[in-house]
Amino acid sequence: SNPFEVKVNRQKFNILGRKTKNDVGLPGVSRSKAIKKRTQTLLKEYKEREKTNVFKDKRFGEYNTKISPEEKMIRRFTLERQQNYGKKNIYNLNEDEELTHYGQSLAEIEKLNDIIDSDSDTEERGTLSAELTAAHFGGGGGLLRKKASSGQQDEEEEKPKSRKELIEEMIAKSKQEKQERQTRRESALELTEKLDNDWKEIQTLIARKTPKSERKDKEVEKPKPDEYDMIVRELGFEMKAKPSERMKTEEELAKEEQARLQKLEADRLRRMRGIDEQANKKKPSHVSADDLADSFILDKDDRCLLSYKDGKINIEEEEEEKDKEEEEEGGKEDNENEGESEEESASEDEEDGAADSHSDLESDLESEEEAAGNKEQKKHKTSENESQNVKELDPKMEAAKSELPYTFAVPESYETFKSLLAGRTIEQQLIILERIQKCNHPSLAVGNKAKLEKLFGFLLEYIGELATLDIPELRTIDKLVLPLYDLCQMFPEAASDSIKFILRDAAHDMEGVIEVKGRATFPGLDMLIYLKITSLLFSTSDFWHPVVTPAFMYMSQLLRKCRITTLQDVIKGLFICCLFLEYVSLSRRFVPELINFLLGVIHISLPKKQAQGYTVVHPFAPGGKNSELLLVCDKKDLESWQKQNLPLSIVTRLKETRGTEMNHIRLSCLALCFDLIKKCAALYESLPSFHEIMHPVRILLTQHVPVNAHPEQMQEWYHSALEELENKVKHYTPLIREKKKPVPLKQYTPKIVKVLEFGRKQGGSKKEQERKQLIQKHKRELKGAIREIRKDNQFLARMQLSEIMERDSARKRKVKELLGSLATQEGEWKAMKRKKGKN
Repeated sequence: SNPFEVKVNRQKFNILGRKTKNDVGLPGVSRSKAIKKRTQTLLKEYKEREKTNVFKDKRFGEYNTKISPEEKMIRRFTLERQQNYGKKNIYNLNEDEELTHYGQSLAEIEKLNDIIDSDSDTEERGTLSAELTAAHFGGGGGLLRKKASSGQQDEEEEKPKSRKELIEEMIAKSKQEKQERQTRRESALELTEKLDNDWKEIQTLIARKTPKSERKDKEVEKPKPDEYDMIVRELGFEMKAKPSERMKTEEELAKEEQARLQKLEADRLRRMRGIDEQANKKKPSHVSADDLADSFILDKDDRCLLSYKDGKINIEEEEEEKDKEEEEEGGKEDNENEGESEEESASEDEEDGAADSHSDLESDLESEEEAAGNKEQKKHKTSENESQNVKELDPKMEAAKSELPYTFAVPESYETFKSLLAGRTIEQQLIILERIQKCNHPSLAVGNKAKLEKLFGFLLEYIGELATLDIPELRTIDKLVLPLYDLCQMFPEAASDSIKFILRDAAHDMEGVIEVKGRATFPGLDMLIYLKITSLLFSTSDFWHPVVTPAFMYMSQLLRKCRITTLQDVIKGLFICCLFLEYVSLSRRFVPELINFLLGVIHISLPKKQAQGYTVVHPFAPGGKNSELLLVCDKKDLESWQKQNLPLSIVTRLKETRGTEMNHIRLSCLALCFDLIKKCAALYESLPSFHEIMHPVRILLTQHVPVNAHPEQMQEWYHSALEELENKVKHYTPLIREKKKPVPLKQYTPKIVKVLEFGRKQGGSKKEQERKQLIQKHKRELKGAIREIRKDNQFLARMQLSEIMERDSARKRKVKELLGSLATQEGEWKAMKRKKGKN
């Protein structure tokens, strides 16, 4: 009837023929109906949630005969614990959990209803005996309690016992119990002794030892122990692992090594100066057997004054003073000992003189003369002993002088570094470098890092200088690479900067020579060794490296721009080819300069012919002055040649070699070239263009190289390289377009869809349509159920809140009543007090 409680559901369009059910809605009416329905059903269930009018036996497994009684009890106990666990109402924060101990509530235990008397073993638990109460709480009515006898039925009163009588009775009982226990123990001991004696008598009758002759006949082979038993016994006797000391840090190890070297250096200096170690040790003064050590006198007061310096106790100065005093005392003691020994010897001489002369009285002059003579003899003896000691120490001093020092400072310049290593053997140089690193470790001082970084540059320069000598010391260089590697691992940035500086200078010099002369020459032996050291110090398999990549580019420029004019250039070029193979052994990077150089080396070993099927690339030329640099025509040299390795030192002494040796070196270069071609074929066989890359080399080997003119060993190298090239199978992958899903052409035929309901396209079969309808209905019902559950919870929350409000209002009303009654009482009391005051 109220127009404000009517909700009109408007429609966008009025459609003819559509029946609408919910054009007009009454939310107020529907809300009141829902509340009324919930009060009749949900509220009734909520109020009667803990009330029952029917008895049901809900004990678990009571009528199930398949479960054993123990299992029933266990399951019931678990169900009971589950019911008690957790709060009944999650919103009631004041509800406390009931704590239990062995199944009993702690609240009931705290009531102390069941007090157990630990001293009495009576069956009546929880009651205190009269004796105990009288002994502990005696006096007053507690001692005069009436004790009824359990044997008599009539309740006759007995005389109460005094405190003294009760205590005496308790003492007598305890003594009696003690005596009974003693007698029981003694009787048990007697019985055990008797039993042991009887058993010994019987055992002599049972156990009869067989004689040795019978034992040998009846010996039975003992079973051999099993492997498992043997392993178990071995494990039992094994030593248990003991905890070891912790691993020391790098700083601690460096400090220990520095201290060790400093100690050794101090010992060496002492031996070099001729200071005897045993002379510095204090000799103990002579003490007789009858000395009772009663001559000890406290010469000084050892107590020290308490002093502070910068807020701390000053201890260091006191310790220094003590050390000085001890040294002074030691010197005094030595002097005193010498004086005492002199006095003792003088007294002995006097006693001998007295014994000889048999007279006790002598003049003072004679005694003085004798004392002076004794002193001169002693001085002469001491001088002779000193001369003998010097002669003994001379070889020790010379050995100490020739010995290497144990501590070294890092040289500040290259000249000092060079002078430090000059005239030393390889082993001594390595020891010096090792001791420099250990004595100047970066963790020991602040500036040691910069000093050792300079040391890397000095060592690198020293290696280059050794390589530029007339006779290069390659063995020394080989040994010095190890300390160079250690320094590189410690300071990789400084090492990379030093080597990059050398590479930059070498590349700049080569460009300058090309600009001036138009052609470049191969570098010296020092630069080749630097390139080899680079491969040892740094990783060569990286795609890009700050040191290896510049070295890679520099080597490729050497093979491309440096002209081949002498046999030395060929050897240097082959060495760079070996370095290239070492650099790319892991990364398998293709180096075209390497293949071109090897092709050119084979070309210059052939007689003058027109190059057919292949092209020679710079720095080689198809013809000219140096086109037959490796050609060997002498048959004797060909027959006498044997395969030999080409050392780097041969570069410096090629000018001194004769013709036969030169031909042998040419043939060794050609053999090395065949070996490098074989390695390149094994390295680049996975490349798809392998056959195209190696095609010129194959043509040169098969069509132009005179195989039969070479010795047998050379032919073996040639055939192995050719087989490595020809055995590789061509594996080309044909070009195939990428597979893609074909795009369908647009079709203009209309798509006909059956429409069952207006405005909704529903394709598919009848089953699919029914399934979709069921899914839609399920969604609708689920939403409705969630909505109803939410409303039920809101209704219950309102009911609970109303109950709480009622309880709170009742409590407030009662509190007000109590406060009012108390106020009236206090008012009446004050009125009475005033009346009494007036009266």
